[in-house]
Amino acid sequence: MIFKRVGEGRPYPPHDLSSRSWAEIPPSQVRLDQLVTTKDTLHLMALLDEDSTFFGDLFAHVVRWRGELYLEDGLHRALRAALHQRNVLHARVYDMPDGAADGETGGSGDESSSGPTAGKETR
Repeated sequence: MIFKRVGEGRPYPPHDLSSRSWAEIPPSQVRLDQLVTTKDTLHLMALLDEDSTFFGDLFAHVVRWRGELYLEDGLHRALRAALHQRNVLHARVYDMPDGAADGETGGSGDESSSGPTAGKETR
C-alpha cells in the first residue's frame, strides 16, 4: 500500500493559508505510508506531465490534524515518488491546532493568525 488511507475530501476545518503562508513553512520529509489523501481521483495527464509543478509549489502540502497527516496538495507528486520506489515525499507540513474545529483558526484571512505554526518532520 502506498498511502495510509485514501480519503474523500478534507475532514479538517478550513485553514485559510495563502500560497505565501505555505511558502513560509520549510519542507520536510514525510513517509508516504503515513499520508491520508484528500482526493480520490487521479488525472493521468498530470501524473505524466514533467512540468506539472511549473506554476505551483515544488513541495506537496500536508496538514497535520488530530494526529493524522492529510495530503492536501501533491497527490501526483506523491504517486511519482512511489513509482520511482521512494517511500518519502518532501512536503510543507502545517500543524493545524486541535481547537481549529471550534473556529480557532483565525479565519479572518489575516496571515499572522492563520500562518504556519510548524514544519516539523514526522518520524
